Amino acid sequence: PVVIVGTGLAGYNLAKEWRKLDTQTPLLLITADDGRSYSKPMLSTGFSKNKSADELCMAEAGRMAEQLDAQIWTHSRVEAIEPGRSAISVAGETLVYRDLVLATGAQPVAPSIQGDAAERVYAVNDLQDYARFRQALPERGRVLILGAGLVGCEYANDLAQAGYRVQMVAPCEQLMPTLLPPALAAALQGALEALGVEIHLDTQLGSLQRAGDGCRAHLLDGRTLDCDLLLSAIGLRPRIELAAAAGLQVNRGIVVDRQLRSSHAGIYALGDCAEVAGLNLLYVMPLMSGARALAATLAGQPTPVCYGAMPITIKTPACPLVVAPPPAGAQGAWSLGGTQRDLRAEYRTAQGLLLGYALSGACVAARLELNRELPALLP
Repeated sequence: PVVIVGTGLAGYNLAKEWRKLDTQTPLLLITADDGRSYSKPMLSTGFSKNKSADELCMAEAGRMAEQLDAQIWTHSRVEAIEPGRSAISVAGETLVYRDLVLATGAQPVAPSIQGDAAERVYAVNDLQDYARFRQALPERGRVLILGAGLVGCEYANDLAQAGYRVQMVAPCEQLMPTLLPPALAAALQGALEALGVEIHLDTQLGSLQRAGDGCRAHLLDGRTLDCDLLLSAIGLRPRIELAAAAGLQVNRGIVVDRQLRSSHAGIYALGDCAEVAGLNLLYVMPLMSGARALAATLAGQPTPVCYGAMPITIKTPACPLVVAPPPAGAQGAWSLGGTQRDLRAEYRTAQGLLLGYALSGACVAARLELNRELPALLP
């Protein structure tokens, strides 16, 4: 069989695209969780929509197996890859594959937190995490979000909109420092604060202690914050351990070429775990482009992945945002237009070439116009 490790957006979308081209070759998907199909971006909008984990599920594993004419092994972990034998080990058994695709995603960076309230620290990276967090959070409870990146800001907006009391703590000087110019970060901060979110920047969490039925967070600047739970959103790290143990080349992600081929024949990587031609992009659009290209390659039509303009839509309805960050090391400068929360920032070279943009509020309507001018990431 063709074996796909992982049943997130990457694994399932690859399987769907490939089955359009090959309906005969056996297909096996292996997942460490329950194999339910869902859209991960919807996790950070679930509270405001009052959705349970079950309601966010689009299909159970059994239904997906029928749709894909595949076997799906749930609650199963690949223990080792033997590239020389084209084999993997699962639950002590050896399975030979025709092609192997690693779609193992990324895992939350674990915070190092002092104190006796470690059991009150959560991270939401999949449907099961969402279910545990939702069950643990008291109705209209108090949430302390650690981190001010994209995920932290999306959850702050979602939870506050749903009526929860939200506080954020991060060591940076602005929200989303790697994505937003300062003016747009300030617009977002103002919008979140208008929802009731308390934002504490330029400081860090020193310890988290139990306090009655909740917790007390002690910040390094001397302040204390009371909460029921802590939601950690300090970043994601590609899952590369399985690939590294098998001798595949890894860097930040599993190193693959434009055809998503790893350093070993017959093994591919897709999605958040993959580093494609030096790019490790933890977003949906690159994943979908990769799934279509790899499906063709697995069906016998070698196809390099192409990334066009890849804008990121940030789910903060209090201040809508669309961002296309300039490439790392790009030489240029930001220009800013607009007023209040309706801002348009463009990153251009000295010659006027557009390399990136950031739009907020009503200005997000300019995204299509700017996308036409933006150069492709991987032509």
